[in-house]
Amino acid sequence: MNAKTSSGGEEEASGMRNETLGEAKRRQVIYVAYVIAALDLTFLFMQMGIMPYLAKSLGLDSVGFGYLQTIFGVLQLVGGYIFGRFADQFGARAALILSCASGSIFFLLMSLSTSIPLLFLSRLPAVFMHGMPGAQKVITDMTAPSQRAGALGRLGLCFGVGIIAGSAMGGVLSTKFGIYVPTYVGLVGSLINTLIAMVWIPSQTKPKSDHHMTEHSTSRSGSLFSITEILRLMKFPGVMEVFIVKVFAGLPIGLFMIMFSIISMDFFGLEAVESGYLMSYFGVLQMVVQGLVVGKLASHCTEMTLLRLSVFVFAGVGLGMALMRTVWHYCIIAVPLVFAFSMLATITDSILTKAVPSSDTGAMLGICASVQPLTRTVGPTIGGVLYKQFGVSSFGYLQLVVNLGLFVYLLKSKIPLGDVKSQ
Repeated sequence: MNAKTSSGGEEEASGMRNETLGEAKRRQVIYVAYVIAALDLTFLFMQMGIMPYLAKSLGLDSVGFGYLQTIFGVLQLVGGYIFGRFADQFGARAALILSCASGSIFFLLMSLSTSIPLLFLSRLPAVFMHGMPGAQKVITDMTAPSQRAGALGRLGLCFGVGIIAGSAMGGVLSTKFGIYVPTYVGLVGSLINTLIAMVWIPSQTKPKSDHHMTEHSTSRSGSLFSITEILRLMKFPGVMEVFIVKVFAGLPIGLFMIMFSIISMDFFGLEAVESGYLMSYFGVLQMVVQGLVVGKLASHCTEMTLLRLSVFVFAGVGLGMALMRTVWHYCIIAVPLVFAFSMLATITDSILTKAVPSSDTGAMLGICASVQPLTRTVGPTIGGVLYKQFGVSSFGYLQLVVNLGLFVYLLKSKIPLGDVKSQ
């Protein structure tokens, strides 16, 4: 009896150790995904900072630069969903490797861009550059639904690091060593990111219990882009409603941010250096909110409560923007703005990935990732008209009206929220 009891105790202890090792491995993979996302965003913001100067040095005027930005936005818009479908079919590891490798080609072409046609050609790899959705896919696969909002929220820290480090590095490197040096750094960094993904991200990131479900719940189309598949995902309970809120709640502030470089010069009267400081301030706010606030609220409040809260705060931000007159007013408004923006992005991503089958989480994240490129694509035209015809306050009033309407909609409607993983 004692021998059997001893043997049973040893087996139980062994099982506990294996479970602990499995949990430790999952945490390790999630941390690696955070590192990859932070590095990817750093390199992305680094090139965004030098791109206007590189384009100007090649003789590209403001209209041509607008076309360049529009092409980048369209490629990201189309590529977001394709990348998500690729992640569903081939795994998060393959998707991250594709993203990092595409980034390497992107920076290589940029470093060789000695003419305007080559500069436009360098935008093409952007169709598969989706480091943040790739990291989100890893985290979605490796976390339980109850932990997902907090884990996804911590990705905002990576975004803050990317803004601060990328903006600073791009300016320093291009000023001291030449306009093309940041592209060399981005090339080497993207290659390192590719190696990290290959070595540290496992080939299968979904739990074993999900693999059997995936075999029976794969999408009906094998192609990487299918309108039918997008419509199928939108038919799951609560998906269309939450996605509409995600798109429209942040649209007015997205238009404002697209026009911010012009607004900072004309309305606030800021120099380039001061605009850089303001971006760094945003980065710090992003890190604080995502690191200290979003995760804690997600563990104590329901997702619907947080969704309503973010939309209500967005409405208040709109009123503040309509009344602001100085850059100091904007610095104050930025605190609730970053909170609402971060909370909305995190909660909607969490809700939407839990509302579709596990075999479609990558596609859903890809659709979510297409929201910002869509704003960047249509934003310059709409934002330019609003600013020219009605001034800065128009962005605030639009933000106020849209989000008040969405808040009333969320109060009255009963959006079904729940896990639909087995479908």
